[in-house]
Amino acid sequence: MSDPSAAHEAPLTLDQPAPKVLSFWDQSAFWANLGVSLFAFSGAYTVLAPDSDHALQLSIAAGIVAMIIGTVLGGLMLGLAAVPGARTGKPAMVLLRGLFGAKLSYLPTILNIAQLIGWGTFELIVIGSAAEELFGGGPRWLYVVAAGLITTVLTIWPLGSVRMLRRFVTIGVVVALAWFYLQFFRAGIPDLTINPGPKGNGPFGVDWSLFWIATDAALAVSISWMPVAADYTRHSKSSRAAFGAASGSYALTQIVAYILGLLALALATGDSGTYGPFLHVTLGGFFFFILVLREADQSFANVYSTAVSIQNLWPRIDRRVLSIGLGVLITVLALWLRMDDYFGFLGLIGSVFVPLLGVLVADFFLRAKGSWNTAEDAPSRWGMVFAWLVGLSVYQLINPGAAGMWTRFWVNVQEALGFTKQAWMSASLLSFLAAGLVAWLVGRVSAARAPR
Repeated sequence: MSDPSAAHEAPLTLDQPAPKVLSFWDQSAFWANLGVSLFAFSGAYTVLAPDSDHALQLSIAAGIVAMIIGTVLGGLMLGLAAVPGARTGKPAMVLLRGLFGAKLSYLPTILNIAQLIGWGTFELIVIGSAAEELFGGGPRWLYVVAAGLITTVLTIWPLGSVRMLRRFVTIGVVVALAWFYLQFFRAGIPDLTINPGPKGNGPFGVDWSLFWIATDAALAVSISWMPVAADYTRHSKSSRAAFGAASGSYALTQIVAYILGLLALALATGDSGTYGPFLHVTLGGFFFFILVLREADQSFANVYSTAVSIQNLWPRIDRRVLSIGLGVLITVLALWLRMDDYFGFLGLIGSVFVPLLGVLVADFFLRAKGSWNTAEDAPSRWGMVFAWLVGLSVYQLINPGAAGMWTRFWVNVQEALGFTKQAWMSASLLSFLAAGLVAWLVGRVSAARAPR
């Protein structure tokens, strides 16, 4: 006899249909919780110091403006990425069979697996570091292992975990955020227009040549969820619910969390630690514990989507087996690695997946109008790969990032072309538009050549 609850849980392999059981409010709670991350607190520095030398170059006020613009744009892009999953019932990497062809979809799938393992590892590192500050020390390895265990358990019942977030976790997170805002304002916020670093040379302490780089850094956090959005929205009851929850709820809570992180940075002292401003307020330890415990939903989403992405390569592997193996892997990596190159990681993510979304939006909404071939023998479409590479090249020319040899290569390309980045250039927006335009043109040419 089959288990009736299985009809309300994610399928174990790609051969099984995806149940449409998630309402707008289920998805809103899921995306809202993903928008509130400890990365927003520890990563707020990357918005103020968006260049490779890590010196503060924007004021808090300018950082807030850059973060809001980047998050709103990233939220809209995330919403667009959510719709194809709701319409087709297919996970994100399987959708790319329709965009690039079955075999060519393996390349972005492998890149996605790599970045999700990286994000999952970073999440456990952040949880371990936050727990160390919260409890005043203790065995860091124990915090990381506990977080890895919770993460793995959540991935076994992913849709049940999403519904649990709505029923129990979201209220606690909202109360915790409201409490910290109240306490920070009671403590007195310093002048946010002052640039605490040496390079502010414009109004409000802004080095405007770096403003759009800071915006891209905030956008990259939002867009990092784009390659996994359909893994969850394929269970949405409607496309409208998928778009609204992914774009609105995620952007709203990420803005709230990042502003809180920037305010904490303004209140921080030299010896307060990354999370000191949160722990030093009244009942700060209690409410911060809620945020640390809830952070496991971030690593859960990464691990589950890694498993589903691997299924694009091997469709009949049980996702539970994959999830357990991946949970062990990111735990081991988190015990071994340190988070030293966060901004370079974000830059690489943005350069790969922002133009990929531009190609997807142009082809899915304008050419295919929601009907794609996602079969295991879907034919290769090299024109769409070309459009993706064009967008990636535009991104790298404008913002080569800070990723060692990769950055040096694109700096050499800049010099060879005589290209000079202008202050108004956004790598994310221009690469998105360039990739989308080329994909649209390729689609028109292919349609004209197709036999009638």
